[in-house]
Amino acid sequence: MAGMQTVPPQPPSLRQSLLNRRMLICVFTGFSSGLPLYILVSLLPAWMRSEQVDLKAIGLFALVQFPFNWKFVWSPLMDRYALPALGRRRGWMLLTQILLLASIPAFGLLQPRLDMWTIAYLATIVAFFSASQDIVLDAYRREILPDLELGLGTSVHVNAYRIAGLIPGSLSLILADHLPWQSVFAVTALFMLPGVAMTLLVEEPQSSRIGPKTLREAVVNPFSEFVTRAGWKQAGLVLAFIFLYKLGDSMCTALATPFYLDMGFSKTEIGLIAKNAGLWPSIIGAMIGGLWMVRIGINKALWLFGALQMASILGFALLTEFPRDLVALTAVISVEALGVGLGTAAFSAYIARATTPLYTATQFALFSSLAAVPRVAINATTGWIVEQTGWLDFFFLCFVLAAPGMLLLFKVAPWNANEG
Repeated sequence: MAGMQTVPPQPPSLRQSLLNRRMLICVFTGFSSGLPLYILVSLLPAWMRSEQVDLKAIGLFALVQFPFNWKFVWSPLMDRYALPALGRRRGWMLLTQILLLASIPAFGLLQPRLDMWTIAYLATIVAFFSASQDIVLDAYRREILPDLELGLGTSVHVNAYRIAGLIPGSLSLILADHLPWQSVFAVTALFMLPGVAMTLLVEEPQSSRIGPKTLREAVVNPFSEFVTRAGWKQAGLVLAFIFLYKLGDSMCTALATPFYLDMGFSKTEIGLIAKNAGLWPSIIGAMIGGLWMVRIGINKALWLFGALQMASILGFALLTEFPRDLVALTAVISVEALGVGLGTAAFSAYIARATTPLYTATQFALFSSLAAVPRVAINATTGWIVEQTGWLDFFFLCFVLAAPGMLLLFKVAPWNANEG
């Protein structure tokens, strides 16, 4: 009727936001996504080192993470083609999960000192399956979450992702003291079963039932849609923001453990403090961030959490003045982990919001791959930079490099913008 004003939708209560089926699904997507990656970065190096493999050889295994940076290359295939069973999203979810369930135990059949190249090939295959699972899990999560729940749903996913790391990073290592490695890898692989069960029990998102009709549409349209929707200038600003927002923080933590050692802390002190003071603040931070985003929106969260994320870098600079101080180490690790938890929650929600349902898999894969470039490529230069500048100036440089991403918020996520 004329004269009537549209009442904007009210944000759901915290109870409504937390206690729904979508948040439970996000627990399973996060756990299924995190488990294979942590097997590669935590369990595999521990296994090889326990078998007396050279550290240099183990270090080269970081290269198996490259499929996570290039997943946007094959993501259009997963947008375009649906498998015969379960639908466009659930079909790919089930296939990648079964492939991971079958391939992970194969590590236990090999001997690190004799089969290094075979292990490297197998690790790359597992990374490919894991990155492919991430493509479809990210798309599925984006398609089931309404915009108001993006922040919280992403936080739940990120928390479950980190908790999944406790399986290969803790439980599997304990089992390795009592069981042969073949059994350890088999038991660890079984933790993919909850994800398989989730895939079989959930429903296909309505928006994913209509996909691109041709491969050309699947490859070209996600990029042209993004540029058309935002305009060339705004699209460039968004991509620059995605690249820069976590740059300073990512560089700052790339050499965290060597930095702690240089400050005079023992490996045991670092291990105990980093595990307890680092893991739980990051999980709590991501959870608080998600709940808060329900109230304040993603834009304001990017500003507030980004500022904390940026300020936490200065804690490392401060630690250079307090070597061998365990209280200072605990405080630095806790504040940095809290900032990372909050910043990651807001940043991941922003990436999800930047996608469109018709091309979720390809656009999400492109944005998340771009966000990972600093972690893999630019962080490779941090050792050289520290040698040239020293730790204190290095952390000041990281702080300065965090500023451009924050300044871009004026253009890509204004404080008072209408997010509805």
